[in-house]
Amino acid sequence: MEATNDLLTPYKMGKFDLAHRVILAPLTRCRSYENMAQPHNTLYYEQRAAPGVLLIAEASAVSEMVTEYPQLPGLWSQEQVEAWKPVVDAVHAKGALFFCQLWHTGRKSPTSTEFGAPIWLETEEIPQMVMDFRVAARNAIRAGFDGVEIHADNGFLVNQLLFFIGGPRVNSQPLHVQRHVKDGLNDGTSLDNRCSRLATDVISAVADEIGAHRVGVRLSPFSGYTDCSEADAEAYALHLVHFMDKLGVLYCHMVEPRKCINGDTGKLAIPHRLSPFRKVFKGTFS
Repeated sequence: MEATNDLLTPYKMGKFDLAHRVILAPLTRCRSYENMAQPHNTLYYEQRAAPGVLLIAEASAVSEMVTEYPQLPGLWSQEQVEAWKPVVDAVHAKGALFFCQLWHTGRKSPTSTEFGAPIWLETEEIPQMVMDFRVAARNAIRAGFDGVEIHADNGFLVNQLLFFIGGPRVNSQPLHVQRHVKDGLNDGTSLDNRCSRLATDVISAVADEIGAHRVGVRLSPFSGYTDCSEADAEAYALHLVHFMDKLGVLYCHMVEPRKCINGDTGKLAIPHRLSPFRKVFKGTFS
């Protein structure tokens, strides 16, 4: 029997027709001076575009408070929308599809910036964070993007609060010097309460704004970046993925678990698998 290579075969992703399953992942570049997409952004993405190819743009900040890396592009203002338009037009002229990754770095913003060290997020502040993602998603579509990917992994804001919601400010002290509690950084309550406070609210708001058929979500439940760990990470992530499936989210982009040394055998092993999430999520899973 002749072997087939599904990787290079056409694929229907929702309403989008892809020429194959090779996708340009979002790559942070730190070259969008004054938080504006530049002419070199146009060249960079145009060179990687081809008919039916999906490109996911480098993460765009949803707020001017996002300062993890210098010279990030943003999508919180009309000027930034206009700056992205020629980039998107060039990609579409090559026949490619273009999604924009949206992020908020949260406590990973460096203490050297004017915003200072990170502090606990209070409950009443969450609606503004959700609104920032909603507005950025709206702006992405206005700029011409075909959809957005919500950056909810690698220890950034949504990842932080997916597992770690709750906790009042403690004398405005930096979060990284406050006590660690049972799971990771936060003393959140029930599984449903943690998941519904930011992650599901952000995904719901973005889906409501531009349609779930235009929304992807990137997750890394087992990464443990910057103390973002959870004793029962699979249960929390499954709860969220099930929610995404019911909402009709277009795709789930999940980071593979890292290998580790098995304490008994001394050999490399993969302690977690993604198959439980794939069984739950009926949309595109990568």
